[in-house]
Amino acid sequence: MTEVTGTAARKADHIRINLEEDVQSGLTTGLERYHFIHQALPELDLAAVDASVSWFGKRLRAPLLISSMTGGTEEARRLNRTLAASAQAAGIAMGLGSQRAAVEDEALAPTFQVRAVAPDILLFANLGAVQLNYGYGLDQCRRAVDMLEADALVLHLNALQEAVQPDGDANFAGLLSKIEVVCRALPVPVIAKEVGWGISEQAARQLAGAGVAAIDVAGAGGTSWSQVEMHRARTAAQRRIAGAFINWGIPTAQAILNVRRAAAGLPIIASGGLRGGIDAAKCVALGARLCGLASPFIKAAAVSLEAVTETIDELSRELRIAMFAAGAANLEALQAIPLVERPDLTAPLA
Repeated sequence: MTEVTGTAARKADHIRINLEEDVQSGLTTGLERYHFIHQALPELDLAAVDASVSWFGKRLRAPLLISSMTGGTEEARRLNRTLAASAQAAGIAMGLGSQRAAVEDEALAPTFQVRAVAPDILLFANLGAVQLNYGYGLDQCRRAVDMLEADALVLHLNALQEAVQPDGDANFAGLLSKIEVVCRALPVPVIAKEVGWGISEQAARQLAGAGVAAIDVAGAGGTSWSQVEMHRARTAAQRRIAGAFINWGIPTAQAILNVRRAAAGLPIIASGGLRGGIDAAKCVALGARLCGLASPFIKAAAVSLEAVTETIDELSRELRIAMFAAGAANLEALQAIPLVERPDLTAPLA
């Protein structure tokens, strides 16, 4: 089996495991600790509540992102086109999964290419940042962007996933300077994205200094890729090691606050365990400008285009109702509304 075939096979495993297995983090997102103050007299017309936002020159009807998930297989091609068609109809953003397989084998490019069904959406290309330590450079980054006619490139950071994979690419030494080269030279914005363990203040400062245009915090509380890799493990020892990290990571709510403190003004994408429009509203109030979800969308796409459309509609309506009930006419107003933090109900009594 060649390396490219192995990459494609791994992507097929990832789809199957996410659809069939319980791969949730043992942590919560932290969003459950926050709530809005209900406004009995919001002085708003729900029909006039505006959830639209501008990102990289494109206007979205809601601050929603179908997060990076998959590619490289025929099933992924079908899922991606279903998701993209729904994003086009709803006026929201979409990210593709890692394009390494297609960079190494151009025959796999059609499994990622969705512009034919989504000519207007905000679309993110995607490569693993660590590949910059394994022979990748500006050329491969440009190829990933050109392949999709993408508006931006996501460089994802998956150190823990690589560490628990058999033969994973775990050399992250000296990576920051290479990310900076890409940020300075690539003709489209570069987004740094975790994959489910969150962003610390230190990492946010480093990435902001390197010139990233935005950070996707992808915090703990949703899909845990160490648990995904546990299901792919070849031996019992590998399963135990991967499974040991179920409670690892920075919860999504904390990761948003980390980036706000360390890189004030840098646009934040909130993802990691978001499951509804109220979660999205809380993330915007905490400081995010875009909210990404993966698992709810890929599960809906496995059913039908209509199921994805219904999922987006439900999320958007729930978000707008939360804004209405909190007294926010638009996203700028929502970001100015303070959230009330509940005490940690799991902490022992003093």
